[in-house]
Amino acid sequence: MTSISTLNADLHCHSVVSDGTLTPEALAERAKANGVNLWALTDHDELGGQERAIDAASALKIDYLSGVEISVTWMGQTIHIVGLGIDAKHTGIIEGLRRTREGRGNRAQLMAEQLQKVGISGAYEGALHYAGNHDLISRTHFARFLVEQGVCKDTEQVFKNYLVEDKPGYVPHQWASLDDAVAWIKAAGGVAVIAHPGRYKFTAMQMDELYKHFKDIGGLGIEVITGSHSPDQYKTFGKIAQQYGFLASRGSDFHDPAESHIDLGVLPHLPDHLTPIWSAFH
Repeated sequence: MTSISTLNADLHCHSVVSDGTLTPEALAERAKANGVNLWALTDHDELGGQERAIDAASALKIDYLSGVEISVTWMGQTIHIVGLGIDAKHTGIIEGLRRTREGRGNRAQLMAEQLQKVGISGAYEGALHYAGNHDLISRTHFARFLVEQGVCKDTEQVFKNYLVEDKPGYVPHQWASLDDAVAWIKAAGGVAVIAHPGRYKFTAMQMDELYKHFKDIGGLGIEVITGSHSPDQYKTFGKIAQQYGFLASRGSDFHDPAESHIDLGVLPHLPDHLTPIWSAFH
């Protein structure tokens, strides 16, 4: 693997094993078609698609890093930490993720009850229909059901009007701690990256605390170029990476051909002055 910033690396995407709509094999084919040189499948709190992704990438001669996106509760809000280059068979991270997944089913039932109160029936069963892995039923699966029912025109509209704080269908959940998530990733031989930092609703002081604590416990990178960031945010988080000494990551956060803002591998290159996260791997 090369550390040059022009490498077409896509190190954040999701398959049907979590809340994506394509199989690991179909994602590998899409990555190959779009010229991806280095790929990582990073399903939410789940490593069940890794072996399939490794095999598919190998068959297509794409360099591959095993990955995961861990749900974390930090200062009362949910953030996501991507682990790259992990040993997907490491018992510590497998057990940690299992504990993190617990409670999703109960949360989903409570979300459906909230939606029932505003006249939307059958949401649990409807969301379950979209969940390839029933243990990982999520807000995205509910969002697809609400679009199917004509409640909203697309999932973006769903997340403005439903399933978020102070809106119908929102149910908070206590995820993993930041310290635990980073520890699991490091124990499994991987590197930890803050996913799409531009999405979080923290003050500048809280973000500063997040960056400093993340670095103190061994976090190495932040996503700079991602489907969740605007071009202006590419510049903002490029500066943040330099300021705090983070490696810079790049990933589409691709879920579905119709839903996702950016296709797998179709992203601007990292700026030359940033050190890519893949430089941490040989």
